[in-house]
Amino acid sequence: MEHGHHSGMWVPGEPPTWGRVFLPHLDAWSVLPVLALLGVLAYAVGLVRLRRSGVAWPWWRTASWVAGCLSLFAVTGTWLNGYSMVLFSVHMAQHMVLSMVAPLLMLLGRPVTLALRSLPRGRGVAGVPRALLLDALHSRVARFVSHPAFTLPLFLVSLYGVYFTPVFDALMSDPFGHQFMLAHFTVTGLLFFGPILAQDPWPRQVGHGGRMLELLIPMPLHAFFGVAIMMSSALVVRTFADSPAGWGVDPLADQNTAGSIAWSFGEVPTVLVMLVVLASWMGSEDRRGRRMDRAAVRTDDAELEAYNARLRQLAARSGS
Repeated sequence: MEHGHHSGMWVPGEPPTWGRVFLPHLDAWSVLPVLALLGVLAYAVGLVRLRRSGVAWPWWRTASWVAGCLSLFAVTGTWLNGYSMVLFSVHMAQHMVLSMVAPLLMLLGRPVTLALRSLPRGRGVAGVPRALLLDALHSRVARFVSHPAFTLPLFLVSLYGVYFTPVFDALMSDPFGHQFMLAHFTVTGLLFFGPILAQDPWPRQVGHGGRMLELLIPMPLHAFFGVAIMMSSALVVRTFADSPAGWGVDPLADQNTAGSIAWSFGEVPTVLVMLVVLASWMGSEDRRGRRMDRAAVRTDDAELEAYNARLRQLAARSGS
């Protein structure tokens, strides 16, 4: 049995179990899961084009992209999405996957690099998509939305601005608003982590130190958001006040779970990103060191050469 309450949005009739949560369910509002599947398809097409031109592409990047798209699908194109309409804990898990897990996995797949390498170049119609992508990357708008003065507040608004204001209940009561919110979480994650992971050409390049800072600034604010929800003795949002009868859900206990999910989720992805940035930083220092060694060897040789030439000149003079 099912009951489709929540203003036209589907909710499963039975309470969630691990067996039910990931059963596929698509309806007219399933925008993100369809985009996720199209993302896998487009990436595959790009890969085939690369193969044909004989360019190597690491398997783990492909695996990462597919995992990212599938994680996006898993929380939007399944019963989980239905449960997220009535259970705060499920909604919060969905939010965290959309804003932190899916974007990180997708960005590690280097989709922009793949697109730039596999899209046809040239002046004709065929070259238009690639030219448009490059224009978009270099545009003022792209530079603006990838700037930390935009991405950091956006990240915080997606936490504090959504849940601690009437915005959340308003978005949750409307199918379009709900899809918009899910897309907002995903895009926020991509914009926030894009310049920090720096796997792809991005509108704004940041040094390693800056990337670490951008990563660490929101961490305490993210943790505090989870704690604030956990410690709240009243319901933070109205949406989850009336859980389905017979499911035996205590809304306050469920809200507490939601808070602990938000709190614990911030840490793990952040540490992983930090390791990526550190590894890249050490790698670049190594490369810089090797470059300087090579330069030193060259200049030492040159100096030695010049010194020997001068000795020869002097010898020639004194001999004349």
